[in-house]
Amino acid sequence: MNVSPDSRQHWEALYAAKQPHEMSWTQPVPATSLAFIQALALPRHAPILDVGGGDSRLVDFLLADGYQDLTVLDISGRALANVRQRLGAAGQAVHWLEADIRTVEPDRRYALWHDRAAFHFLINPAEVGRYLETARQALLPGGYLVLGAFALDGPGRCSGLPVRQYNEASLTAQMPAGFARLRCQSAVHTTPFDTNQPFVFCAFRRLDEPLAS
Repeated sequence: MNVSPDSRQHWEALYAAKQPHEMSWTQPVPATSLAFIQALALPRHAPILDVGGGDSRLVDFLLADGYQDLTVLDISGRALANVRQRLGAAGQAVHWLEADIRTVEPDRRYALWHDRAAFHFLINPAEVGRYLETARQALLPGGYLVLGAFALDGPGRCSGLPVRQYNEASLTAQMPAGFARLRCQSAVHTTPFDTNQPFVFCAFRRLDEPLAS
């Protein structure tokens, strides 16, 4: 997720030029994200949004685990087309949303907002604030926000773009009123190039009446 005016062009060009094994963020198994989601014990019909999903395999695993209401949002139409092609008929059950998370206004609400890809590209405080307010409004009462971002000792740039680094305290400090932290965890992503990228993941809950089972 780029924060420059030519965001879409940047990512479309990248996905046109490279295959998944040539991209640093590729994960054969998104283990940390899956562990956070499984720990929430959401009903299989709960609506889930994956922000910056690109051609991530998270949606593959969630479909295989029986989740029925999945939305993948990405700024790159090419990235979404790639994953739709990979999923084949299974992808017909997924909602695909080509949009810029900095300006999108979701037209529905979710039990879970997951983002392991886009948030750390937002380095402007105003954009961070708008993102989190959009997430709060898009979550159902009692809904969950799971964020994964580069850690303080992680990369300072990704795909040629600057990123913002976090630890548990600084990521939690970004949360506006109306969110409660559930837990945080450090994780290390090993890239296809056999290099390590430290991340921090945190789960938050929107403070309202609990989700119906």
